[in-house]
Amino acid sequence: MNTEQARFNMIEQQIRPWDVLDPAVLALLSQVQRENFVPEAHRALAFMDTEVPLPDGQCMLAPRVEARLLQELQLQGGENVLEVGAGSGFMAALLAHRARQVLTLEISETLARLAQHNLQRARIANVTVRHYDGSLGARGEAPFDAIVLSGSVAEVPQPLLEQLKRGGRLIAIVGGEPVMRARLYKRIDDASWSQDDLFDTVAPRLRNFPQPERFSF
Repeated sequence: MNTEQARFNMIEQQIRPWDVLDPAVLALLSQVQRENFVPEAHRALAFMDTEVPLPDGQCMLAPRVEARLLQELQLQGGENVLEVGAGSGFMAALLAHRARQVLTLEISETLARLAQHNLQRARIANVTVRHYDGSLGARGEAPFDAIVLSGSVAEVPQPLLEQLKRGGRLIAIVGGEPVMRARLYKRIDDASWSQDDLFDTVAPRLRNFPQPERFSF
């Protein structure tokens, strides 16, 4: 496989047509080597328009979803960012190039170790990986300029929204199959947040987040 041609095709045929047009984001996707964050057994899937299996039954989001989430956060380089769901560390690597500091939380110890290894190998120094239940956020390090949920949730818990600074943004994929939406929340003041639905997609659930009660008749 011609790796650079495959990377170029991923950007031009999957990511750019999905309204990812920010030149800085597109350049970053050329720079950060996604294949080095993909398990060896699935390396052939690194640039394909699909989720990539990870240990513990988890997966990397499809490249176009990662890119669109990153673009919609509109990071400027000075932010303190929280990610929930480290996975293999790839999204944290992208965030690290667009923020001052990234804390990424991973409930799976296996994946936390994998993400740490991949980020160290990529020589990314401004990411802290923590084996922790991300549904609780990281109140001790809050408030954050931006929060990213790298997976889907039925709804965003209020304690996470409360860990944003005024003017801070949280992006998440919200809802249940077959319809989920990427949603951007912005903190207006101490007691209010705005929200904006961005695009439809489907993503695997993050573990330990509250699920709506199911009614039986």
